[in-house]
Amino acid sequence: MKKVSAGFSTAVPRCDGELWLPDDDPRPPVVIMAHGFGAERTFGLPAFAERFVAAGIAVYLFDYRGFGASGGYPRQLVHPWRHLQDWRNALAYVRGLEQVDSARIALWGSSFSGGHVTVTAARDRGVAAVVAQVPFVSGISTLAAQSPFDVMRLSWAGLRDLVRLLTFRAPYRIGLVGRPGDVAVMTTPECYDGYMALVPEQSRWENTTPALSGLLLPLYNPGSYAADIRCPMLIVAGRNDSLIPIAAVRKMAGRVPDCQLEEFDCNHFEPYRDGWFERNVELQSAFLQRHLRSAGSAAS
Repeated sequence: MKKVSAGFSTAVPRCDGELWLPDDDPRPPVVIMAHGFGAERTFGLPAFAERFVAAGIAVYLFDYRGFGASGGYPRQLVHPWRHLQDWRNALAYVRGLEQVDSARIALWGSSFSGGHVTVTAARDRGVAAVVAQVPFVSGISTLAAQSPFDVMRLSWAGLRDLVRLLTFRAPYRIGLVGRPGDVAVMTTPECYDGYMALVPEQSRWENTTPALSGLLLPLYNPGSYAADIRCPMLIVAGRNDSLIPIAAVRKMAGRVPDCQLEEFDCNHFEPYRDGWFERNVELQSAFLQRHLRSAGSAAS
C-alpha cells in the first residue's frame, strides 16, 4: 500500500487530503471519504481505508476547509453548503488523477457526511456507488430527538454567534460534543464518550466550533435528494442511534431507487469500533467491490 499527500486547491481554501493506493493495480477504482460533524479524517476513518485498500480499492481521504491541515476560517465551522462544495471539488480532483480509474468512483460518508454523499451523488450521475453510514437525514429530525431546552440553548448560542459575525468579531464558540446538559451541538448520552473515543491521542483537534454550526443544522435536509440518486447505495443504520432516528433513515432509504439498507442493533458511534466494526467493514467492502467491478465492466 502506498500513501500520497494529495490536497486540492481551487477558488476556495486548500483542502488537505491523502491518496491511498493498493500495490497490485495500476488504475484501481477509488472511494472518496470524509468525516462527519466537526471531525477530521484521522478519527476512525483510516481503519476503513486500510480494509478498502486491502480489497483492491484506492481511497482518497480529505478534510474540509477549516479542519485539520486544510486552510480556511473560521476554524472548525460546520457549514453544510461549504462542505458540499468541498465534496464537489474533491470529486473533480480525483477524476483528474492518473493513478485511479475515474469511471469507477464511489463516495463514502458517515453521520453528517452521510448526508453530503447523498446530495453529491444525486447531483452527479457519474458516481458509481455510495456508502452512507449512520447518515444524517435532516436537521429537523435530528433536533426533534433533542430536549426542547437543549434546542433553545443551541439556538440562542447560534444567534449570538451570528451577531458577532455580522459585526465582524471573532466567533462565539461552543462545544462540538458534550454530555447531557452541556452547551454543545451533540449532547445525547452516547455522544461524548462515543465521539471522543475516535479522536487520536496525538490529535491537535479541539472540541469547539462557532455556534453558527448549530444554527445552520435545521436548514439542511439531504434526505430530500434521495430519490434522485441513480447509482447503488448502501445505508448502514443503528437502531439505537440517539442522533439519527431510525425511522428517518428508513424513510430516506425507501426513496432511493437502488438501496441496500442494513440495520444494526447499535448506537451512532459503535459502527466505528468493537465487534460492530468488523461486521460493518466487511459489508461495506463487499458492496464496494461488487458495484465498482460492475461499473468497470459497463465502462468497457
